[in-house]
Order: sequence, then C-alpha cells, then structure tokens
Amino acid sequence: MSQTLFNLLEAVNDEASFCAFAAALGAERAKAESLALTPDGFQGEWANNTIEGFLEAAVAWAKDSGFGMRPGPKPTNVWQLAARFLWAGRNYE
Repeated sequence: MSQTLFNLLEAVNDEASFCAFAAALGAERAKAESLALTPDGFQGEWANNTIEGFLEAAVAWAKDSGFGMRPGPKPTNVWQLAARFLWAGRNYE
C-alpha cells in the first residue's frame, strides 16, 4: 500500500484529498497492527507504533525540517503540509 499511500500524499491539495490520505494512512496502520515487530521495532513500514511515538516523531520532523522547509521546498498548501506532518509521524525517527 505504500506507493498508493505516497501517491495520495503527493496529491493532497484540499480538504477532500487530505481526508482521503488520512483515511488511507489509518487503514495502513490498521493492517500493520497484525504484523510482528521486526528486530528494529517496525511493524510493516511503521517505525512509530503508538500514538505517543507517532506524535513525537511528527513534531520532531516539524522541528528538524523547519516544518517542511528542509529538504524543501516547503509546500505552500496547508493541506499538503498537514499531510506531510502525518506522513512523518509514520516513520520519522
């Protein structure tokens, strides 16, 4: 599902596409729940397996990247930026 999810991320430009991305992200997380943890702690492509870890990673990405400035360019569409924040929560370490 990752390529499809990434394509949805790239397509976010309004409320509807943001909600479609967020729903697909949630569905991917639900599927990952059934996977065993790998030795490095991943479940599928999810590095952050708790809500605390997910939010901590998303905030760390926001701080480390200047909320999307690096590597750049920073999305000007707030829906795209919010989607990238959620995407970062998935696997930013």
